[in-house]
Amino acid sequence: MPAFRAVLLDWVGTLIVPRWGPDHAGPKGGPWIEGALRRLAREVAPPEVRRLSAALDAAVREPEVARAMSGADVSVASYRAGFRRWTSAAGIDEALADALYAELAHPDVALFAADVERTLATLKAAGLLVAVVSDIHFDIRPWFAAAGLDGHVDRFVLSFEHGVCKPDPAVFRLALRELGVGPDEALMVGDRSGHDGAAVEAGLATLLLPPLAAAGEERLHRVLACCGLRQPVRP
Repeated sequence: MPAFRAVLLDWVGTLIVPRWGPDHAGPKGGPWIEGALRRLAREVAPPEVRRLSAALDAAVREPEVARAMSGADVSVASYRAGFRRWTSAAGIDEALADALYAELAHPDVALFAADVERTLATLKAAGLLVAVVSDIHFDIRPWFAAAGLDGHVDRFVLSFEHGVCKPDPAVFRLALRELGVGPDEALMVGDRSGHDGAAVEAGLATLLLPPLAAAGEERLHRVLACCGLRQPVRP
């Protein structure tokens, strides 16, 4: 019998490679910026991508921008306001800022870790409930649907839909209520001690993994081990 009845999983850095920057404060450059430039039919030149990436990286560290982005995922309006302040500080024109904002929510299946599907499938096959708990300003359900993973998740608890962000213990209590389990029956899995680690304040056993650096990394066997489950043998 599994050691838990439910598993709560962080999203960015746990299930997908972050497109977000330092401490998830803001998105990284590269493909994100390239996608936005293509939306505008602008030239995707490496020097320009590097310039924009450097400008955004510098701007997100400015105190006023950092304050505006901190906890911004509490609502769409809050994130939008913080994002505007950030791109303005980076000298980004309005059209490109809008394209960058839109690109954030565009599903990118390639960002999911290689072991996500079989880990979620193993949890579900063992009868465990699964919730994805994320500080985010847009609906991530389409990402899971595009990856064929939506059938493995029972609940999505997204900060912008509830007006509360980690590390507030209320986030985790909300997830427990939605799953109908007690704190002693669930495992929280994340990659940031200051945010996901706060689940212990809500009474949950918590597993913290190093942030996912590449989609090819396989770290989720530790989740199965904590639940008393075996890693499935690859066909």
